[in-house]
Amino acid sequence: MVTGISLEEAVARMTAPLSPLGTETLSLEQALGRTLAADVTAPLDQPPFDRSPLDGYALRSADLAGADKEHPAMLQVVGILYAGDEANVSVGPGQAVRIMTGAMLPPGCDCVVPQEQTDRGEPVKVFVSLKPYQNYVYQGEDYRAGTPLLKAGARLDAAALGMLASAGLTEAEVRRRPKVGLLTTGDEVVDPGTPLPAGKIYGSNQILLAARLTELGFETETAHQGDDPAAVAAAMKQLLKSCDVLISTGGVSVGDKDIFHQALPLLGAEQVFWRVDLKPGTPAMYSVYEDKPILSLSGNPFAAFTTFELLARPLLAALAGEEGPRWGEGVLDTPFPKASPKRRFIRGRYENGHITLPEGHSSGLLSSLVGCNCLAELPAGSPPAGAGQKVRILLL
Repeated sequence: MVTGISLEEAVARMTAPLSPLGTETLSLEQALGRTLAADVTAPLDQPPFDRSPLDGYALRSADLAGADKEHPAMLQVVGILYAGDEANVSVGPGQAVRIMTGAMLPPGCDCVVPQEQTDRGEPVKVFVSLKPYQNYVYQGEDYRAGTPLLKAGARLDAAALGMLASAGLTEAEVRRRPKVGLLTTGDEVVDPGTPLPAGKIYGSNQILLAARLTELGFETETAHQGDDPAAVAAAMKQLLKSCDVLISTGGVSVGDKDIFHQALPLLGAEQVFWRVDLKPGTPAMYSVYEDKPILSLSGNPFAAFTTFELLARPLLAALAGEEGPRWGEGVLDTPFPKASPKRRFIRGRYENGHITLPEGHSSGLLSSLVGCNCLAELPAGSPPAGAGQKVRILLL
């Protein structure tokens, strides 16, 4: 097991041996936010027929030559077509058909006049002239059968799913996301909603990280154990029976109750690295059990959150075959008063290229994380950061 490695080396040691977990086919209703596993081509033209873009009258543009309010064209109305009707009426010279938005255009028509530019009578008076194919939606105007709709790797958002539905598709082949086991530890932790004994604290890490995993679209199974190494090893083994990856919090530092140094060997896991050169969350530990990753994070809530974003998200992205976290740059509007002997990540709010910092940056504080949407990076050996300094940021 190596110790004291950089963030980049830690991510590489975790992700390099991993391959995406495979694919699954989901209904469109289940596929929101998932990553497409294969190219999708259109099975049909969209729209599948020439159609009207508005309510009005379909007719021949030649019949409207010179028409205006003083000299309206007079046309015989030979029928009415609603959206969903088959256009089984033919429109000849001097004729028009009343038509509604989305309805199929009948043979013989090359334009649609809006109803507001007519008297809506029978026969109908038209007070405007139109060019051929004005107010006319062509078959295949959106896309043609056989053309690519989406490429593999595309993220399925609402617009993408709507487009697939418009092509008559009901499901999509997507990359499978790992199921995540989340194990929190510590004798000092009690559940929220129960009486709080002296010396105990309410557990926040399970809710914090489970909610973050849900935000990112991952299914989670949770458990909590005290500081007994054998019990922790048994809990890890149980979670890994049904999960693809395990994330734990607590028990990874050097205190008497930092029991993962004992629990992981009891489990039979291969320990890959311990301690990453960053703050907060230095004691992060990574292991592998029966080819399944185990990422063990600090128990301090903000440290757990930070190392989850820096380490767990790239790990999960590699297993899911998806893009990892997004990085950017911003300018500090708020100074940070401490020097950073070690590479440091601080919480902040990013907007329009500028970063404001909250008060309170201890690794045990959660209140100052509320409303933050980035982690700002301060390089190792940095003096206190002043307002106006440009920094690299991880977008949350």
